[in-house]
Amino acid sequence: MKRTLLVGLALCAVALPAAAAAQQVPTITQTIAGTRLDLSATGDVTRVPDLAVITAGVVTRSATARGAMEQAAARMARVRAALKAAGVEDRDIQTSNISLNPDYRYENNQPPRIAGYSASHQLTVRFRDIGNAGRILDALVAQGANQINGPTLTIDKPEAALDEARTKAIAAARARADLYARALGLRVVRVVSVSETGGSYPVPPPMPVMMEARAQAADSKIDPGEQKLQVNLNVTFELQ
Repeated sequence: MKRTLLVGLALCAVALPAAAAAQQVPTITQTIAGTRLDLSATGDVTRVPDLAVITAGVVTRSATARGAMEQAAARMARVRAALKAAGVEDRDIQTSNISLNPDYRYENNQPPRIAGYSASHQLTVRFRDIGNAGRILDALVAQGANQINGPTLTIDKPEAALDEARTKAIAAARARADLYARALGLRVVRVVSVSETGGSYPVPPPMPVMMEARAQAADSKIDPGEQKLQVNLNVTFELQ
């Protein structure tokens, strides 16, 4: 029995280093015979945003918690119906917040007391037709929405634009490598490594839209403008 235990321990001792070795990721090293050149390059492109994201909601107040919640639910139902009537799909409408809070009244030398309740329902809505978004926002206000923030303008599918930026970054890195090589009396032999260090896909912060004040004015309008998409690369070349 004792001999069997010793054999088992020996087998475990052999298996542990093997398992640890199997988990190690092999390091790839390349020998450079010539001069090593490390460069950072950036590629950027601009696109017109094709997606607007806003939050729309209702805030109601009542003497009772139940009354506040019922009023909010009824008004939000009209807001949802307006979105559907405008062609906004279910996948682009998402509940983002439901809250109920007591409203306190403060009087001199008296403890605060509950004077009523306020309820809030909020939706996050994506508009895929930015040109039509302003008109829809005005329709939401007409149906009871009294809390609207946004828009956040973005690009729905940025990968093709980012790939274009990557191509530009590679071209910029190669052009710069050729410049260094000529200045040194050398030539670019090969690319040793390329790594993407990330980039920037700026999204402007949402700005509050005071729809109550604008509901009776001209139709709201959203101007998409342009956004820059950027990719940063680290590239290593061999010069000889």
